[in-house]
Amino acid sequence: IRDVDTATLEKQVVSTDSCKMKRGPNPKTIADGYSLSDERKAVIGPDVDFNYDGDKNNETSDADPHLLNPDEPKLMQSHEGEHRSDFGGTARPNIKISSRVYLWAICAALNSCNLGYDIGVNTVAGPRLQRDMNLSDLELEMFYGSINLFAMVGSLTTYFTTERFGRLKSFSIAAVLFILGVIIQSSASSYSVLMIGRVFVGLGVGYGLALDPLYIAEIAPASARGELVTWAEIALNVGITLGFSSSLVFGALDDDQSWRYMFATGCILPVLVIFLASCVMAESPRWLISKGEEEEGARVLQKIYGDDYDVDPIVMDVKESLEREKLACKNTGWDALLFPSPAFRRMLFVGVGIAVSQQVVGIEAIQYYLEKILETAGLDSRDPKTAGILIGLAVVKLIFIIVGGKLFDRRGRRPVLFVSLCGVTAALLMLSINFFGNSSSSGIAIFALALYLAFFSLGMGPGAWLIPAEIFSLSVRAKAISLATFSNRLMSTIMSSTFLSVASAITWAGFFFLLAVASLIVLAFVYYFVPETKGHSLEDMSVYFAEITGDRSLLDAEARIVREREAAIHAQATAPRFEPIKARDIPREQLPDATVSGTMA
Repeated sequence: IRDVDTATLEKQVVSTDSCKMKRGPNPKTIADGYSLSDERKAVIGPDVDFNYDGDKNNETSDADPHLLNPDEPKLMQSHEGEHRSDFGGTARPNIKISSRVYLWAICAALNSCNLGYDIGVNTVAGPRLQRDMNLSDLELEMFYGSINLFAMVGSLTTYFTTERFGRLKSFSIAAVLFILGVIIQSSASSYSVLMIGRVFVGLGVGYGLALDPLYIAEIAPASARGELVTWAEIALNVGITLGFSSSLVFGALDDDQSWRYMFATGCILPVLVIFLASCVMAESPRWLISKGEEEEGARVLQKIYGDDYDVDPIVMDVKESLEREKLACKNTGWDALLFPSPAFRRMLFVGVGIAVSQQVVGIEAIQYYLEKILETAGLDSRDPKTAGILIGLAVVKLIFIIVGGKLFDRRGRRPVLFVSLCGVTAALLMLSINFFGNSSSSGIAIFALALYLAFFSLGMGPGAWLIPAEIFSLSVRAKAISLATFSNRLMSTIMSSTFLSVASAITWAGFFFLLAVASLIVLAFVYYFVPETKGHSLEDMSVYFAEITGDRSLLDAEARIVREREAAIHAQATAPRFEPIKARDIPREQLPDATVSGTMA
């Protein structure tokens, strides 16, 4: 408000007072079909005009049908102002994403390459490892699935380092763990030593999965958050492609050498991540502000939004969001998650539910066993053409993640997830039909797998990390994302550790049909429970979910904060303004006696 003149402030105060009169003493919430913050005003610039005059008879209304009363006026966009206009408001033109934001997002996303490389390299190195060490199918399953078991532990401890030491130091911790695990794995001479290396790789993967979307969401403006957070998923698939490609470089070597070189190459990326976290990236501004380092947080925000952008309202919103949660819950951290209010309970259900749903449709299990699926369809895993097919499938997956990231910000989260799940279901049914009976077509199997990976990457792949990264409020964000990552890894462990056994018990056709049914259940979950979050600032999410659930504790806290803010604005607008008096404007005879006495004389 520092650049706003008195007239503008008075105009806003009057406008807000009139809105209070319209709302009345007992304002309704979205649970009643209305929003408490319908008339929220921008702090800077002209009033932001949102139209909530709903028409029950207007079938062309763009009201969100997901909300409880779609025929009534409701909250359509974020009202408060991390950005105020980057989702199309009137305070200023849409924000241009700075090159620094892109650079930092790329650096953070590279951390996800580590998991991607592990998935890709295990797909091609697993059969060689099995032949070299004489491993049973059960031992190979345990090797594949154990990384997720250890990643669960890593994801649950991520919150401690990210909250205490910051996001950047956590990147380095994750990379060191990954390097240590890769060295042990590549030099292992027995299965037990191999599994010890798996422990450290899993811990590093768990750190990275929880940390990457968290950091990117906290540095990204709302208008580009969907696209930038999906860069972590893009990087994961770049890692998968690199892992598949390692077979082209080392595939001609003997089994006892090829898998070791494939694993050892995984040290390159984490070393790069340590350098970038130390020398290139900036700390999360929201973490800095939450720790009381407001000036440093404001400096980082200035780099994100540009020198001509006033970041003071963003700093204020972050502080107010923390204050709102303290007033509403009387506690933060694990207590807010273990004993949640209705709004926090809905956040947890949606955030953890969508993370689990990503694995329910079978993605990592299918990726780990792509070679075996293709072998079942009649292809030879040692044929160089098979390696080319795997790389081609990885490229298809990568292309559609890029497309999905664009669509999340343009079309919204829910429509893209719907299309993704419908396509995944169709592809799984096609695979089930193809493997039904004693014969199967390798061409149909390749096409169905490409279709499955394409539609998964369009929505469910990146969306399962985007939604948890943006819906949780700052006071619980690190812990809640750790919980969501833990649940994601738990389901991945179950799926990848039982894939071969279940497929052998009920046939490949039966297993793919079971995954298709699971995909339909996930579709129903998204339709009924996942709200549209496009365009909302991170600081607005707690109020948004409070309005959806009718959580009065958060709504009353928000109303109190708004009243205090309005009172401060009113006091500043009505305070008397005094012009400084200059000595030369006073007649000489009226000046006070300037006689000097004392020791200074």
